[in-house]
Amino acid sequence: MTSVDLSGARWKKSSRSSGNGQCVEVAELVDAVALRDSKDPTGPALLVGREGWMNFLAGAKDGQFTQR
Repeated sequence: MTSVDLSGARWKKSSRSSGNGQCVEVAELVDAVALRDSKDPTGPALLVGREGWMNFLAGAKDGQFTQR
């Protein structure tokens, strides 16, 4: 497993975050996107390729993950 230095990452939360601590933070990297739990900023981060992240965002905007 390859380790990625995230010490200089600029983490962002959604502007629609409700402020209740139930948030995911995102940091854009050169070749990937990092995701972490806002309640545990020193904990593990998930790395996703840019294409996979863009596909996820498109699916979310399209309602693919909405419970019906």
